[in-house]
Amino acid sequence: MEDRKNTRELQPADLRGILKYVPLWRNHVFVIALDGSVMNEDNFGNIMLELAVLRNLNIRVVLVYGIGAQIQQLATDRGFSVSDVRGYGPTDDQTLQLGMEASGILGQRIQSKLTRNSLRCANVNAVRCTELGIIGGVSQLNTGKVEKVDTKLLENLLSLEIVPIISPIGYSRDGQALRLNSDLLASELARELKASKLIFLLPHAGLTIKGQFRLNADVNEVRQLLEKDPQSIDDCVRSKARYAIKTIDAGTPRAHIIDSRIHDGLLLEVFSKVGIGSMIHSNPYTQIRPARKKDVSAIYNLTKSAVRDESLRPRTRQNIESAIADYHVYEIDESVIGCFRLSSFPRSTTVELGSVFVHPAYHGRHIGQTLVEYASEFGRKSGKSKIVALTTQSLAFFRESCGFKIGTPADLPGSLRKLHASSPRKSHILLKELKKKSARKA
Repeated sequence: MEDRKNTRELQPADLRGILKYVPLWRNHVFVIALDGSVMNEDNFGNIMLELAVLRNLNIRVVLVYGIGAQIQQLATDRGFSVSDVRGYGPTDDQTLQLGMEASGILGQRIQSKLTRNSLRCANVNAVRCTELGIIGGVSQLNTGKVEKVDTKLLENLLSLEIVPIISPIGYSRDGQALRLNSDLLASELARELKASKLIFLLPHAGLTIKGQFRLNADVNEVRQLLEKDPQSIDDCVRSKARYAIKTIDAGTPRAHIIDSRIHDGLLLEVFSKVGIGSMIHSNPYTQIRPARKKDVSAIYNLTKSAVRDESLRPRTRQNIESAIADYHVYEIDESVIGCFRLSSFPRSTTVELGSVFVHPAYHGRHIGQTLVEYASEFGRKSGKSKIVALTTQSLAFFRESCGFKIGTPADLPGSLRKLHASSPRKSHILLKELKKKSARKA
């Protein structure tokens, strides 16, 4: 009964707002990290309900929890001293024992609450650890670091609609228990699972810099603060900011720090234009640039397999070179791993998007969606009102991930309409209106 007063029935207006954004996050992985102190808050039961909403909207949730507050409470109750509450420094035997007790209690409590909300869940040993060792001449004792994440196990659970619950007490190859910092653990899981979001929940406003709340922050700004003036980021969120940077650098585009005390705060952050927490975000567009003549071979080699399986229209090196001004490339470490082509037509406000391709090794990181978003914005800024795409095998991608709609030959510029009519490919026609960009926070 203790959670009833903090829950409510979802209203039709809530559902209308949520369903607008469901296609954007369907089947994406969110790693959600609960600070240990969250479990002591009145809003804890409602947070479990919010997790159920995410899971029932086909968002794949992995749940990590901290135990610092519980270790401190157990130590105080028993008159013990602890070597380190948060899991940053050395963990002595007594602190480890308190941590194991706290972890067991909290893991079972989370499982109970999720079960109450009709979710299937499992406490799993999907993280193998090893000793952190000696740092600065000081043995870290029973403090560990992540050695391996069993992604296959976690992906199998997620495919079965089971929420994995990950404890900050991990085990080494020989079964030795080790204490993990939960922020570090959540970061490692997000990186290995190629999560779309890493979300930290704690009873604090969000990312605060010199006491001032920040709704949005670029990853490079936060990185510079951590390097040059770490004390400017308030202590209770500094670790979360640090691991947010590491996670974003590894490919997760967004990390959020949310006040766990706000009713429905998690849903408001994920499913509203502005949100209520802090979002630290990458700028993936910095990796997109106009193609140059020296990129012709890279584009040709990148796309030739897609041409062979008929997912892209055939183009020779000469075709690509003659139209190189229409191409953009996505570059990582000076290697071209993705591209698109944007073609204009005389006296037309419609632009065609083509040759959208990402190297298979980089699938699952939403780079294709980023390329399409960039192309759409580029077309809008160029004064175009519509963007069209012809595809034989990527209909679902353009419709579900990129917001395109089925079009007709009448939507195509004259020369493209003739090409479509004469081509044996029988491509689907997809269309998107290039309206003024929304201020949506995602």
